Order: sequence, then structure tokens, then C-alpha cells
Amino acid sequence: MTGVLEGFLVIGVVVAVGYLVGRAGLLGPDATRVLSRTAFFVATPALLFTTLARADIGAVFSSALVVTAVTSSLACLLFVPIGLLRRRPAGEVVVGSMASGYVNAGNLGLPIAVYVLGDAAAVAPILLFQLAVLTPVFTTLLDVLPDGSGGERPSVLRTVVAPLRNPIAIATAAGLVVSGAGFVLPEPVAAPIGLIADMAVPAMLLAFGISLNGAARPGAGETAVSLWSAVALKNVVHPLLAWVVGALLLGVTGPALLAVVVCASLPTAQNVFGYAVRYDRGVVLARDAALTSTVFAVPVLFVAVALLT
Repeated sequence: MTGVLEGFLVIGVVVAVGYLVGRAGLLGPDATRVLSRTAFFVATPALLFTTLARADIGAVFSSALVVTAVTSSLACLLFVPIGLLRRRPAGEVVVGSMASGYVNAGNLGLPIAVYVLGDAAAVAPILLFQLAVLTPVFTTLLDVLPDGSGGERPSVLRTVVAPLRNPIAIATAAGLVVSGAGFVLPEPVAAPIGLIADMAVPAMLLAFGISLNGAARPGAGETAVSLWSAVALKNVVHPLLAWVVGALLLGVTGPALLAVVVCASLPTAQNVFGYAVRYDRGVVLARDAALTSTVFAVPVLFVAVALLT
């Protein structure tokens, strides 16, 4: 259980530092946007590239990857009719969908995997699926959506070439190519990329903390239904889907079943907030979903570990 507490403590401290920086006004009024754009355009592509370039792609193709792909996709898709029925803006629907199934597998999932599951590789399937599939798909969708100001829809050409203009999609593809080819980057090339990659998570967490300064209580305003729908999907439905698909449909048992349920129980990743800020879509929903789902994830993770061990 110490892994659960340690993972949340690490995140909480960095977010708290960001909040204090925001209250003190040390980085100015545009700090959240600057940090988020730095993470999106510079640090996150470097992180995606280095992570995927070093990954043993073949080693993660297992039942865990199947469970991850199916349940994460379902959790994301289940939010779509909720957003559409409430006639929410398209960008908010995309962000809410991402918040419902995109988990904090990096800076929270890794320590939990080490201390609770005893194996950091347990998060590899969900990391790979999110990096290689969900991230490029969602960021491309946000890129091609109309800006919501009554402007024209993007042209067919822009839609088709959107992944080629998306730094995250480009970095993902490059990382997979390097890994698939078995190519090892020379140290003078890998070292600066790795140094920039190390900035991604702290930048996102600091930006998230700064954004909390002066923010309204989560769930207030017109995003309340969207928020609680996303939180319910993330904290309750996603773990249950992982258990159903893993245990009942694929016959996964023991530590392998615990691993997929624990990974599905992780809260909404702060990456979602960073992408929302970058595209200026559903920012309040992304921020509140990341914060609220993190709070509720603590008892959910304890219950999952207690029932499956």
C-alpha cells in the first residue's frame, strides 16, 4: 500500500509548489499557458520519443494490452453520448472523453507498479497504448476541430495532414520506428533529448498547480454534469470494465488481473489538462477531472488491491 501513498505524495508536492508559485505570481499571468505549451511542443514529444524508442514493443503485446486497449477505448467512448446529449462544445466532448479513459500511468502509475505490483513493467501496456494510440488520436482531433467561434471547419487537406503537423504524433511515430528497427541512439544525441524529456511531467504538474490558484470549486458551473460523468467513468466504470474483460472474458487471474485493474483505477492524467490548455478546449473540465479523479482514486486503489490480493 505504500506505493499508492508515495505516488500520490509525489504528485501532491509538485502541484502544491505550482499552487504557491501561482499565488505569489512569480511567473506572471501567462505561466500556465507558457508551461503547458512548453510541455506540449518541446518536452512531451521528447518524452514520447525516448520512452517508445527504448521500449521492447514485442514484450508488451499480451492479454494486458488487450484489456487496456478495450477498456480504455470503451471508457473514452462512453463519455461521447453524454456530451452530445447535453449539446456540449465538440472540444469539451473530446477533452471529457480523454479524461474518462486516459490514466496517469507515468508519474503515478510507475511508483504504484513498483511498490504495489512489484514490477514497473506492469504499466508498460497502458503506457504504450496511450502513447502510441490515444495521445495522437485525441490531439489530432483537437487540432482539426473548428475553433468554436463560428469559424469554418478545417479543410479536408488540413484534416488529412493534421498528424504530420502534430509534434506528439510525429514523436510517437519516430519512437516506434526507432524501437522497431532496433536502432540505439548515440549518447550525444540521446542525452539532450532525455534532458528535455525530463521536463515534461514537472512542467505539466506545475502548470496544473498554478491553474488551481483562484479556481472555482470543482463541479461548479455548467461543466458539473460533464465533470461528474467523467469522474464516474474514470474511477468506477473503467476499473470494473478492466475486471470484466480481464477476468470474465479473457480468463486473466492472479497478479496479471490485479495489474490491469490497478492500472485502470489510476486517475485522469495531468497530460489531459496540458492538451486542453494547448488547444483552449475544455480547460476547466480537464483541470477539475484530473483533481477530482485523483482524490477518488485513493480509496478505489485500496479497494482494488484489497479485493484482488
